[in-house]
Amino acid sequence: MSSSVEQFFAQQGILSTLVKGYVVREQQVELSNKIAKALEQKKCLIAEAGTGTGKTFAYLVPALQSEGKTIVSTGTKNLQEQLYKRDLPLVKNAIDKTRKTALLKGRSNYLCTYRLRLNGGDHMRLDQQTLHQYNLVKKWSNTTTTGDIGELSALEEGASVIPLVTSTVDNCLGKDCKDYDDCYLFKARQKALAADVIVVNHHLFFADLALKEGGFGELIPQVDTVVFDEAHLLPDIASDYFGKTFSSRQLKDLLIDIEKIQKVTLKDAQQLSDVAVKAQHNIVDLRLCVQAEPKKGELSELLVDSKFNGQLQRLYEVLEQVLAIADLHEGREDDLDKLFERLREYTANLYEITNTQQQDVSLWYETTKLHIVFHLTPLNISQQFSNIVRKSQAAWIFTSATISVGESFSHYQEAMGLEDAQTVQLDSPFDYPNQAMLCVPRYLPAPQHIDMKKHLTDIAVRLIDASGGRAFFLFTSHYMMREVAKLVAEKLDIKVLVQGDASKHSLLDTFVKKSDIALFATGAFWEGVDVKGEALQCVMIDKLPFASPDDPLLKARIKDCRAKGGIPFDAIQIPKAVITLKQGAGRLIRDHQDKGVLVICDTRLVSKSYARTFLKSLPNMQKTRDLTKVEAFLKQIGEGA
Repeated sequence: MSSSVEQFFAQQGILSTLVKGYVVREQQVELSNKIAKALEQKKCLIAEAGTGTGKTFAYLVPALQSEGKTIVSTGTKNLQEQLYKRDLPLVKNAIDKTRKTALLKGRSNYLCTYRLRLNGGDHMRLDQQTLHQYNLVKKWSNTTTTGDIGELSALEEGASVIPLVTSTVDNCLGKDCKDYDDCYLFKARQKALAADVIVVNHHLFFADLALKEGGFGELIPQVDTVVFDEAHLLPDIASDYFGKTFSSRQLKDLLIDIEKIQKVTLKDAQQLSDVAVKAQHNIVDLRLCVQAEPKKGELSELLVDSKFNGQLQRLYEVLEQVLAIADLHEGREDDLDKLFERLREYTANLYEITNTQQQDVSLWYETTKLHIVFHLTPLNISQQFSNIVRKSQAAWIFTSATISVGESFSHYQEAMGLEDAQTVQLDSPFDYPNQAMLCVPRYLPAPQHIDMKKHLTDIAVRLIDASGGRAFFLFTSHYMMREVAKLVAEKLDIKVLVQGDASKHSLLDTFVKKSDIALFATGAFWEGVDVKGEALQCVMIDKLPFASPDDPLLKARIKDCRAKGGIPFDAIQIPKAVITLKQGAGRLIRDHQDKGVLVICDTRLVSKSYARTFLKSLPNMQKTRDLTKVEAFLKQIGEGA
């Protein structure tokens, strides 16, 4: 297979006829050869390939040249769509047009015709906006062949009607559903099972792996190769799916479904609806026991609060009443029987998660404006995941631009149970010493100092003046982001975009189309943002992105690490912060022609003993501590534009 890889990527090879201006990238060829060898030997490979390497083609070529079935899992749905609709067809048509491919999304992306009917009656009393959305879906349902809600461009992401016309694991009736033979999710999975290359996302992959959803089979045992793109995201995602959750919203939705079916098909069982409504009120009261502002915390803190614990006990009692009445009507209505079974599972789940005597898990909660979610998260999933990898007899490829810390993969291998995996680290093909400059400004106070907001504002103003806009300002907190953005807007006559004022897509679209503009953002913009060319010439980061010490899951992992004799700061906090910083820094240079500066406003990057670990993990850019040199570099870029 390696010789075929060489032929595909050669200067006069197949790829050169498909991509205008194609130039061989040694790192891409080496990565593809390493992956091809891992596929042949059914081995595990962890590969870090710097920005611009061309990871996607590097794994698609050997995957399509091999004869087996491949799953490619991406970090987000957007990347999933891009890979399936743009990159995969190009490579497939160049190698073998007969290979079958499939795009598979999570169940919440597919229309459920059963729930469409169930939630369309007069008993729903939908508000005007949701009713309008429902009518759009109903009209579209008569013409769609895939049931993919994404086809409905008129329906915005997160529309209130979506939970009413899609299913969840808890309310899906599986093979007992009257619409099972025409189920869009079932058809999509059947197509995926028949495909040679299946494109999924990480959340779907682990949902299928951990939950083994009834009635739809499993994808994993039937594949020869599993490829994870953006593999640095896996430890946190895997931990979520190997744990358990209890969501007050999902429980409430389940009770509403029971109430609706009773009113339509079991009209002599009014007591069932009465108790289901009572349980819904109890769920609302439970949420009201916690402060109104959304927050996260340790579940044990809530359970020792007498008011909260008393309300929880009342919820237990009313759920037992619902189940007792359910026993009386068992067998009268198939759809209700299925919901009763889900309710039993959900109640058992609630009991398990609120049992504080468990070991090696973190019990924590988070709230939204209206709901509360309890989590049971394992502190270590390495054994579970390594068992799956070992039993599968497939090749497993883990690739990202940000997996290593310094030059080591050990933290990732330990977290995922991949100590025996082969590793390879490939630098970016970009000429960072000439394309980019890194600056840690002098004379800054400590990150938490009261004057830091003023310093960040002053630096942001200087950078915007020098670049004429074209700048990303990435923050580790929403508060500091908003404060600095407000002060900058007051000082400069320039358009300031702030995360939260519009959708991510809308903000990026505006940023790219206009030159004199600055974008202030946090979390979601640290990765997965690809702005090439003159539109982006400067990235400023307010401080090293250490996770909040108040995060309940982090606190549990730190405690566990310390109990086992480890040093949590070295083993947990530094690796996570390094990878996040690499992601943020990676927004700057996205193409061979790009030039720009990265400014990190944290003196710990030059004063602390761990600074070397961070610096070794960043690309080899020019380095300075003098902002005047940064300004000169930016002005030079502007003159050459």
